[in-house]
Amino acid sequence: MGVGAQDVMGRVAASIGDLESVAPQFQPVLDVPNGGVLFALPALLAMGLLKYTEQFFKLPKGYYGLDSLFLLLAFMALTRLKSIESLRYCAPGEWGKLLGLDRIPEARTLRIKVKALSEDHQARSWSAEMCSYWMESAPEQAGVLYIDGHVRVYNGQQTQLPKHHVARQKLCLRATTDYWVNAMDGQPFMVVNKAVDPGMIKVIENDILPELAVRVPAQTERTAASTKPFPHKFTLVFDREGYSPEFMSRMKAQQVAVLTYHKYPGDDWSETEFSEHTLTLPTGETAQAKLAERGVCLSNNLWVREVRKLTERGHQTAILATDYQSDLTLIGARMFARWCQENYFKYMREHYGLDKLADYSVATITEPTQVVNPVYRDLDGKVRSQVSKLNRMMAKFGAMHFEGTLDDEKISPFMQQKAELNEAIEQQKNAVKLLKKTRKETLHHIDVHDLPEDQKFKQLSTQSKHLVDTIKMTAYRAETAMTNSLRKYMSHPDEVRALLRALYKTEADLLPDLETQTLTIRLHHLANVMSDNVIEKLCTQLNATETRFPRTNLRMVFKVGSI
Repeated sequence: MGVGAQDVMGRVAASIGDLESVAPQFQPVLDVPNGGVLFALPALLAMGLLKYTEQFFKLPKGYYGLDSLFLLLAFMALTRLKSIESLRYCAPGEWGKLLGLDRIPEARTLRIKVKALSEDHQARSWSAEMCSYWMESAPEQAGVLYIDGHVRVYNGQQTQLPKHHVARQKLCLRATTDYWVNAMDGQPFMVVNKAVDPGMIKVIENDILPELAVRVPAQTERTAASTKPFPHKFTLVFDREGYSPEFMSRMKAQQVAVLTYHKYPGDDWSETEFSEHTLTLPTGETAQAKLAERGVCLSNNLWVREVRKLTERGHQTAILATDYQSDLTLIGARMFARWCQENYFKYMREHYGLDKLADYSVATITEPTQVVNPVYRDLDGKVRSQVSKLNRMMAKFGAMHFEGTLDDEKISPFMQQKAELNEAIEQQKNAVKLLKKTRKETLHHIDVHDLPEDQKFKQLSTQSKHLVDTIKMTAYRAETAMTNSLRKYMSHPDEVRALLRALYKTEADLLPDLETQTLTIRLHHLANVMSDNVIEKLCTQLNATETRFPRTNLRMVFKVGSI
């Protein structure tokens, strides 16, 4: 039955198909490692972790229920177990006590369960429903959405993925790209995985926008409530990768506002145009910034708002907006809040193992996908190389004008060198011209199935990862909710997440009382009195929710220390 297994009758019943799933049963236990993670259960339930599981998932009869598996994966994320394989080095019986079980499944069993739950795109349907739930719970956050691509490096040997530029490592590495949609404060809504990156604009139009058009709440109300011209349903914010006047025009036609950086800002504006403004940040804090605004006509005759920020060093950051309703300061604050999404990627990589794989399987790319033609890529590299060589030769030829001399003894060798270099330049120009002609006649993109055999690749299986990523998103949202509730009690609000990470890993005593139908989670003292005082405030908030542990009648009671 495995290390820590004590429920003999339950496991025998499960083995013969007589048990749907074992119900949680808590026993009085002391000093349970990671017991503090139960303090996150009310927030996880409020974020909808178990809200739609019965609707979208079904497991065959067995020992472990859906709620136990989902809670286990969420607790693993909060305690910073970054992959399923991490369970191999954890005591299964101790973790089982947190779920009211004798033990948790071993890593291999859990991996099989996750794969079974992810079949037939159940995970994607569940993730989409969770996105709708989060947006409906906070419609004000769904009005402004941030889109950015996250390059996920792959170091395995199952397939040879195409190379991507990884900005954080300043290298070109084999990777896949995930496109994330986040709120202004960085909280995630949805993610789209692309085996072959077609570019941000195509992903927005083909994958993201159809989903948002269905799921973003209050779209009709926003457009109807606006008395100004050109109302919009919601706003998309992204970096220069999405800059395209034609794309902005298409979004305007669909009543979707766009905020992005100007790719070709031109000359600096006069500093006399800038004035001091107060920007309200997502955290509620305020900051001063010098802003100026003009109306700008783009190359396709689309008039947009251009807002510029003047830094202390004199640099001007140019922003383009098709949001014709919002105030100048609101436009600036929304654009400069992009750092929240970048911070989300960094935090999730470091603490939640965002780049970790859920399984090691690969899948054949079935849908028609265009990729860069390897022959074109090689020709393009040769053109760039030969053009650089030509530029160096021409620079050397120009420098010889200043090295010349009127000395009769030296003028002849000088003219001979100059003539030889000029002839070499002409030959190099012809070589560049021929390469450019060949490149022009070569297809830039081809279908992925038309790649040479030695360059064909498969996509990483994303179904299991989509399920695990959605659970991690839910865990992050739960942690953020707890962070927001405790920030006002901290003298250093930026340390709240560090306190919560310590809370999740702190030991606790689990004391069920069947007469009063309560489950007391008595947390051991933290590192200092200040931390204990803050967590006691959290206990008051959690106890007010009167949360009951799933599939039990036990009301959870939270306290700190032995009192």
